[in-house]
This record gives sequence, structure tokens and C-alpha cells, in this order.
Amino acid sequence: MSGVMCSVVCAAEPLRLVESIQLARVEGRIDHMAVDLDGQRLFVAALGNNTVEVVDLAGHKVVHSLGGLREPQGVAFLKDQAMIAVTNGGDGTCRLFDDKFFRPIYTVDFQSDADNARYDPADGRLYVGFGNGAIGVIDAKGRKRLADIKLSAHPESFQLETKGKRIFVNVPKSRQIAVIDRQRGVIVATWPVDVAGANFPMALDEDNHRLFVGCRNPAEVLVYDTELGKISAHFSCVGDADDLFYDGQTKRLYVAGGEGFITVQQQHADGFAPLAKIPTAAGARTALFVPELSRLYLAVPHRGAQAAELRVYEAEKSN
Repeated sequence: MSGVMCSVVCAAEPLRLVESIQLARVEGRIDHMAVDLDGQRLFVAALGNNTVEVVDLAGHKVVHSLGGLREPQGVAFLKDQAMIAVTNGGDGTCRLFDDKFFRPIYTVDFQSDADNARYDPADGRLYVGFGNGAIGVIDAKGRKRLADIKLSAHPESFQLETKGKRIFVNVPKSRQIAVIDRQRGVIVATWPVDVAGANFPMALDEDNHRLFVGCRNPAEVLVYDTELGKISAHFSCVGDADDLFYDGQTKRLYVAGGEGFITVQQQHADGFAPLAKIPTAAGARTALFVPELSRLYLAVPHRGAQAAELRVYEAEKSN
């Protein structure tokens, strides 16, 4: 199969490399991703390339390159609105396009450093972290900016509750996690990040009231009890982490880092223990885990002889 590279690994590996999809003509840093499950497409923010690459997962290839962007950092797929949202660090805009022909629909200008984006289909609101410290709120259907929720510094990864009304936000410069009531649009708590610093990636296990926070200094994962707002555990992970994901089926935590590894932690009755440290490539720190497909997608940038590509890992399923 063209563009597919199979790995020779043990079937018991928690992540098995099953293919590599080339990202031809993509240069520079690659940032975050979003998936269209029905359309079997992956949207990849190629920040250094000023494009979003649209990958046909069934066809194993890039089918479109959305250009004219300014350092795209975040991308969100708005299924009910048939749109994709792209946040741009270079000019501070959040641009929305139709998901079929990728024609521009409208733009919201946040002035500077538009970064991570999350969409809540329940209320049709798109949330964007930007600037020196705020979460912007957009009414996707009404196509208007509703509010800005001020923070103490620039936000990195943030997560929305689906069964509650809170947003958890990493604010690394302030060494804190800000907790926002998104109905009221206010910060209701701040939790200190004092065991480690440079808290960038984040994952939420809402059913078990846990927030996983990836730190770079030192390289650790902090586990917060979201009911108490306190750290319940912490353990080492790959360096330069930028994405992490909790798999509720296998009770595993996947952390991708620019150090050149994916670290996998397995939950046990008494906590988490290291399960695997999977070699990847230098600078490959952004990923997306899609539980519905049991796939983890890792973005590998072009460095030296290593071409830009999307590595696809199959996650071992629970018995």
C-alpha cells in the first residue's frame, strides 16, 4: 500500500506503529490536530508551513492544503456547523471555513497569539485561548464574539467538562491552573502548579474526577483531583511534552514529547506505573488520540533526513 509503513513489533505493545502518511512540502513546526470521524479526515495545523493539511485517513494521503494562514496553532472541527476553525498565532485571528470546499466564512480577530481551540456542541460555543491572558468565546452559529474571560497570563491547553460547566486552563507563566465557570464567564478557582513547572498539555478524565497536567520542568505528569483541587499523584514522563491523552478503556496515559518518545503509563489499583517508552523522532511532540478509532496520530516534523510525516499507532484494546 502506497504511503504505508508497517512496524515489526510485538503484538502486546500498547501502541503499534501501523502506517506513516507523508506530509509532502510541509516544513517547520507542526502543531495541534482535529478529527472528522464521519468524513475520515484529520486536520493538521502545520504552524511553520502556514497551512492546515487535510489528511484522508481511508486513502492514507493528504488531499488538501489550506494556505494563506499565519502560524496556525489550533484547529477544531465543528461537525454540527460543517466548519473548521483555525487559530493563528501570527496574527491573532480565529478563522472559520466551510468543511467541504474550505471557503472562508468569517474571522474573529483576537489581536495576538490565538492558540488552543475547543468546541462545545451542546451550546454551539467555540473557546479560544489567546494573547497575554484570556479565553475568547465565540457563538459559532450566530457568528459573533460573545466575551473574553481574562486570565493572569497566556493560556496553553485547556479542557471543557461535558457533564459540568467548568473549563480547566493551564497558565504556565503563572504556575497555575485556572478553573472557569463558563456559564458565568468567571474564574472560580486557581490551583497552584508547584511540584513542577511549564505546564503545557492537559487531559481530563471527567468520570473519575481527574485532571492530567503535563509539565516540562521537570518532565512530569501531575494528577489533580478535580473535586478537591489538589494533586493526588505525580510521575515522570517524556521531555518537552506538548500533548497527552487518557484512554479510559485501557486506563492508560499517552504522553508525546519533543525529546523523541511517547511514554505510556498504566493505571493500577495503587496508582500509575511506566508501561512503555516508544522511540519516535526529535521534535515530534504533538499528537491526537482518537478513542473511537483506537488510533494515536503523531506529527513528525522535517528535520535533516527525517521527512515530515504523520505516524499512525494502533492502541491495544482492553480485554
